[in-house]
Amino acid sequence: MRTCAESLTEYGLRALGRDFGATLLPKGADITLCDQVVLIGSGMLWNVYFALLAVVLGFGLATAIAVAKGSEHPWLSRPARAFIFVFRGSPLFIQFFFAYEFFQIVPKVTGTLALGPVELSVSTGWLTRAWLGALIVLFLNTSAYTAEIFYGALRSVPRGDMEAADAYGLSGWSRFRRITWPTMLRLAWPSYTNEAIFLFHATTLVFFSGFPAWQQSGDALYYASYFATQTFNPFVAYPIIAAYFILATLVITALFGAVNRRLNRHLPKEVRPKLRIRPQIIR
Repeated sequence: MRTCAESLTEYGLRALGRDFGATLLPKGADITLCDQVVLIGSGMLWNVYFALLAVVLGFGLATAIAVAKGSEHPWLSRPARAFIFVFRGSPLFIQFFFAYEFFQIVPKVTGTLALGPVELSVSTGWLTRAWLGALIVLFLNTSAYTAEIFYGALRSVPRGDMEAADAYGLSGWSRFRRITWPTMLRLAWPSYTNEAIFLFHATTLVFFSGFPAWQQSGDALYYASYFATQTFNPFVAYPIIAAYFILATLVITALFGAVNRRLNRHLPKEVRPKLRIRPQIIR
């Protein structure tokens, strides 16, 4: 039987691929509790990867879409509204399957782009891998939801703030950067925190989507399912993954709470908005 130290050495980074740990996963009677804790924790690296990049990249796109939706120009507002409607109006699970099938249909090695006398081969196999294809779906989905949150906050910016900006001669980009955008973030941050938590939980759907794990380098749910099948006991592996997600949720809450306090540092303590985590059971 392996010790916990041996399990950590062999499987600590196993989720990143066979080059980072033991070639084969433990099986049957060889599986220990430490193996399950370490491998499921290793798979959490992928869940953190999906959530972190989707949130960071989606934050910028969501800001642009929210501003575009509030624009007076139809050629900006209509595409923004359509984008939000499509991704908020369809289930995330269906978006995973649609994206995978779309990436499969796009020409692969045999596809070519005719550029005059030159033909350029196009390979899209990398888009059907979870590390990129699933990330794209999560990125677009959270961008749509966050954009709607930011748009609502933009509409809620107090008129007095805008009048004060005008009085100081601020306009255009300067007014947006110094007045509108900070106020928007302050108003939207509690709801945005809930969206970030939900997105992190939604990374478990990657396991059920069509995007395959490469060389058994799956996410946390991939390993939890593997152990439940091997040991015929789901009451060990699944509580372990639940504990990991609860711990990660507490970390996200703490980090976003610190940012919330920073955004509202100019307000008296008694009127500062407090984060209230309200998990979304159904998207």
